[in-house]
Amino acid sequence: MTRKPTDPDPAQFALFEESAPVSPAPAAAPLAPPSTTLPPPEPAVSIASVLSPAMFRHPQASREIHLDDHLVAYALKRVRRRSIGFIVGLEGLSVNAPKWVGVSDIEFALRAKGPWILRKLHEQRQRQQRLQASKVEWRDGTSIPFLGETVIVVLDPRVTGAVLHSDDTTLPGVARHTLHVSLPHTATAEQVRDAVQSWLQRQAKRVFEERCQHYTRQMGVRYTRLSLSSAQTRWGSASADGSIRLNWRLIHFALPTIDYVVVHELAHLREMNHSPRFWDVVRSVVPDYEAARGTLKGDVLPVFD
Repeated sequence: MTRKPTDPDPAQFALFEESAPVSPAPAAAPLAPPSTTLPPPEPAVSIASVLSPAMFRHPQASREIHLDDHLVAYALKRVRRRSIGFIVGLEGLSVNAPKWVGVSDIEFALRAKGPWILRKLHEQRQRQQRLQASKVEWRDGTSIPFLGETVIVVLDPRVTGAVLHSDDTTLPGVARHTLHVSLPHTATAEQVRDAVQSWLQRQAKRVFEERCQHYTRQMGVRYTRLSLSSAQTRWGSASADGSIRLNWRLIHFALPTIDYVVVHELAHLREMNHSPRFWDVVRSVVPDYEAARGTLKGDVLPVFD
């Protein structure tokens, strides 16, 4: 079922809501000395010249366009907004446009942003391939990331619930953590997945509460409520009423990455925007926050299906 698009809540801010970049105005070319003969400029390298001709088709595509030699079938949605917006996700390209904008104007905008669109489509296709490779086979001996380290799942009916064991004497490169889950070896994949996910969510609630309390004291802010989310595109959000939502999948990452997201959302309680003042607040607590942002964008987490 296609959901009717709604305007975003101005009181909430999410990490990594990405839109097409605005093309900068061309810089003036430097003047050459009168006696110097300049060689002809080399043509710019485009993403289309690097990629083999390909087809990118959104599952809900309603229109097609050729960007260089690449066929891009995109989903066109007529929405209430003032300008044309492009969203490149795992499914492909979606275009949101006002009702009064003609198809010719939409295609003109698509061609103007063609290199950016093709680059993002290529990146998403590579990400999709990594996601396929990261699907977990839920069984005894499978591995999952937890706080940046590898944990081996052990089906162990002798324990109650799920118990994490750590061995500091293991060799380098060998997982030193095992999660003993109270299930028999005949347990189904769904039973293993649900037991592990439940344990991860409990740990996420515990760790996030601890980190929020730590940084509220340091930053001089106060949140009213912390809840877990399972959002597909948001790592966290903050509301003007002081409530914080954090994606439980953050528990897969190492603590510095979790801390960045926590600080990001708590900083919104002082600056409910993404202004330079907001980033100054984040930087004052996490000076190297760019590294954490890169980890969130680049790492591929296990697929829970």
